[in-house]
This record gives sequence, structure tokens and C-alpha cells, in this order.
Amino acid sequence: MRFMMLMIPGNGESVAPGNLPDVDGVIAMMKYNQALWQAGVLLALDGLHPPSMGARVSFADGRPMVAEGPFAGAKDVPSGYWMIDVASRDEAIAWASRCPASAGEAIEVRQVQEFTDFPVDVQQALTGHADMQVQDAQQDGPRRRFIATS
Repeated sequence: MRFMMLMIPGNGESVAPGNLPDVDGVIAMMKYNQALWQAGVLLALDGLHPPSMGARVSFADGRPMVAEGPFAGAKDVPSGYWMIDVASRDEAIAWASRCPASAGEAIEVRQVQEFTDFPVDVQQALTGHADMQVQDAQQDGPRRRFIATS
């Protein structure tokens, strides 16, 4: 089961561009990341720039509208993520609980939707898009997910 763990800093909406964590925090986080890697559960991880450096595309009336960050009233915005592959939700929560997060930070744990999570009619509609599917070998058979291709 794949899970995304989203790091939610206590001050994420007000972080200025270029504001980076201290060296001790980075060292502690790298040890945590290494533990995820050594356990064989880490698929990907990245830190994100603050919302003040981002843009938000919304679709009022079906038309795209772009707003430059920072965003008024934005809170609980992720500052980074880990993608892990574990046996259960409980295991994902256990990994999130081991993170050396600072006071005020939180980690949101969300399971990734797999191809088989969709109803049969939706799976059938998606099968015509094989160029966007990735198949991963697992003990219990192939798992399909979708990726963007150029």
C-alpha cells in the first residue's frame, strides 16, 4: 500500500522565500530519511518551497484562473512529502510517528488511490490509456497506476 506523508509546518503559510531549516534539524531529518530507505519503504521524498513562491490555479466557471502566492487564508500547507510503500495504514502512521518533527509541525498520512480502488466501469474506461500506466510487480500480482507521459 502506498502512502503519502505530508509535512505540515506550524508556520507554513508565513515562511519567507529562502528560509531554510537549521543544520541540526536537517541532520535529524536525514537520519530519519535514511531509516526509511534502509527499511525498503521509501519511494520518493522532496521538500517544497513556501506558498509565497508558488501559484494556485483554480477553476471558477470551468476556466483556469492563476493566483500568485502567498495565498490569503492559506494554512496547513505542506512543506514536503514522503511517498512510502508499506503493508498497512498502521505501519504508515508508525513511520510518521518516528519523524523528528519540531513543535507545531504535523504529518498528514494519506493512502494513494490504486487502479483497483476504482469501480469496474471506471477501470474499463481507463484501460484505453495504456501509455499512462505503470505496472509494478508485487507478490499478489501487478499493480497499475497512472503517470503523465510526454
